[in-house]
Amino acid sequence: STMLCINQMLDTMSEKAKGKAGIFDKFNMKYYTRIITYKTAFYSFYLPAASALIACNIVDSNALKACEEICVAMGVKFQIQDDYLDCYGDPEHIGKVGTDIFDHKCTWLLVIALQMMNEGQRKTLEANYGNGIEDKKAEQTIKELYKELDLEKVYEKQEADSLQQCTALIQKYSKILPAETFDRLLKKIHKRSK
Repeated sequence: STMLCINQMLDTMSEKAKGKAGIFDKFNMKYYTRIITYKTAFYSFYLPAASALIACNIVDSNALKACEEICVAMGVKFQIQDDYLDCYGDPEHIGKVGTDIFDHKCTWLLVIALQMMNEGQRKTLEANYGNGIEDKKAEQTIKELYKELDLEKVYEKQEADSLQQCTALIQKYSKILPAETFDRLLKKIHKRSK
């Protein structure tokens, strides 16, 4: 879809923005959510779920809108987990080496850090974020900054809050959608480690 392409472009543009004046001011929750809603939530969650509903002849516009709301919430949860695992996951376990810090990606961790940090921490971040895969020291500096800000604890709260949000949405629409299907999907992704 057009929105997927636009938001994939925004994601890629965040990589190319290293060193541009004021770029970290643009990396806010609104910008991040826009990217992941159409890049991850629609593509990986809503489109497959809506296709399955349509294949089962559930074509009511209210049901499809409810499906979208649930799937966007799950997709956002999933992408935040992906950002977290990219930074903190064991490459042997998750099957890839995390590169978001190297690549100057607009991630949930970065956005939350930008909201929490002081001026000195901001200068450290700006000097070290997105310095490329060769600069392992810069990546370590960013990870230490994230530790200083206690982002792992913030993530754990977000993980619990997003579970509650998704569960509430599934219950809200249980009269028009097969709740057990969405419950199973939520159980698969909640607290995933890869």
